[in-house]
Amino acid sequence: MIVITGATGALNGATVEHLLTRMPAEEIGVSVRDVAKAQSFADRGVRVRPGSYEDPAALSASFEGADQVLLVSSNDPVADAVALHRTAIEAAVAAGVRRILYTSHQNVRPDSAFAPARDHAATEEILAGSGVAWTSLRNGFYAHSLGWLLGPWRETGEIAAPEDGPVSWTHRADVAEAAAVILAGHTIDGPVTLTAPAAVTFDDLAADRGVKRVVVDDEQWVADRIAAGTPEPVARMLLTLFTAARRGDFAETGPRLGEILGREPLKP
Repeated sequence: MIVITGATGALNGATVEHLLTRMPAEEIGVSVRDVAKAQSFADRGVRVRPGSYEDPAALSASFEGADQVLLVSSNDPVADAVALHRTAIEAAVAAGVRRILYTSHQNVRPDSAFAPARDHAATEEILAGSGVAWTSLRNGFYAHSLGWLLGPWRETGEIAAPEDGPVSWTHRADVAEAAAVILAGHTIDGPVTLTAPAAVTFDDLAADRGVKRVVVDDEQWVADRIAAGTPEPVARMLLTLFTAARRGDFAETGPRLGEILGREPLKP
C-alpha cells in the first residue's frame, strides 16, 4: 500500500488522482486532518484515515500496512517544520514503511537564504539517518506562485518586486504527476531535482507580458505586502525567495522531470 499525507491539498491530492489511474484504489491510502474532506477518495475505494504531524499516534494508525509513504512538507511559516517532519518520519519508520518520499525543494542547503530550504535540508538529514530507503522530491518553485508574486501587473502595466534572479518556475501539476510515477514504480533513491527546463527572471516575465519591470526596495516591498494584508512572517519569508534568487539558488534546470513524465514539462 501507498499512503499519501496532505491528500486534501492541491499538490498531494493531484498525486492521488494520478495514482488512481495507475493502480487499484484499494492499494492507496490517505492520511488527512479532516477525513470528511477526503470523502471523494473514500467513495472510490481509497483508504482514508485521520493523521496529523502533531499526533504521532494517529500517524501510526494512518501509516499501518504501508510500503511507501509520501510526506508533504509543512507550509506553516511559524511552525517548527523540522520537528513536525521528524515526527512523521519516525511514525513511518515505526509503522514498518519500506520507503519514505518527501516533497522538498530544489537546491536545499543549511546555509540557504531561503528559509524553507534550510528546513528541507534538515529534514533530508533526518531521512538519511532514518534507516529506511528514502526519496526527496526537490521540486522547483511552483509557477502558480507567480500569480501573487507578480502583483497587479495587468492593472498597473508594471511588475514591481525586489531584485531577483533566474528561477526555474515549475508547474505543480507536473511535479504531482511525477510523484505518482515514482511511487508507482519509477524508484529513485535519495534526492531528485524536478524543475522546468528553463529559468527566467522577472525581467523576462515582464518582457513576455509587454509590461515594465520596476525594482522595489526590499523593506518597502515587505511593508507593501503587510499593508495589503500579508502577515509579516509570511512577507519576510517570501523576501528570502528574492534574496536567494539573486545568488542563483534557483537557476538550476535539468531534464529529469521531463524524463519521468515522458513529455515536455509545462512552461510558466
